[in-house]
Amino acid sequence: MLNHILDWARGGAGPVADEAALRRAVAALLMEAARVDDSLDEPERERIQALLAWRFRLGPFEAAQLGADAERASDGAVSWHALTHTIREHCDEAARIRIVEMLWDVVLADGNVDALEANLMRRVAALLFVSDADSGAARRRVLARNGATAAANGEPE
Repeated sequence: MLNHILDWARGGAGPVADEAALRRAVAALLMEAARVDDSLDEPERERIQALLAWRFRLGPFEAAQLGADAERASDGAVSWHALTHTIREHCDEAARIRIVEMLWDVVLADGNVDALEANLMRRVAALLFVSDADSGAARRRVLARNGATAAANGEPE
């Protein structure tokens, strides 16, 4: 199963395949952020599709397909190390911070952050070489954009 996910996330070779590998790695991490609390609801799916469409300039159908492919691929164990390695290979620091912001957007889609989600965010941010300060700032930007519901629930910065 892990090899299937890694093969899916890596894609082929060359610049087009590199962009496809980046898309798949980001989509898989977003899906993992949505599923880490053992519930994947429609608002989280819709948020993932919107984020993928925005980040990669995809149409609604392409974003939905990428999200669905990521959901199928993440039905088993997911290697955060492999996914974050792919992202680090293709993204500079500013792009990695934007990806952490996208992850916060998915985690906060249901209005709260549980312990598993907070743990995932700390670990993935570290694997992407994004500082706690930058991750916290990304979280605050999402809260400012989408409302302060999660902040009212007392989740940690």
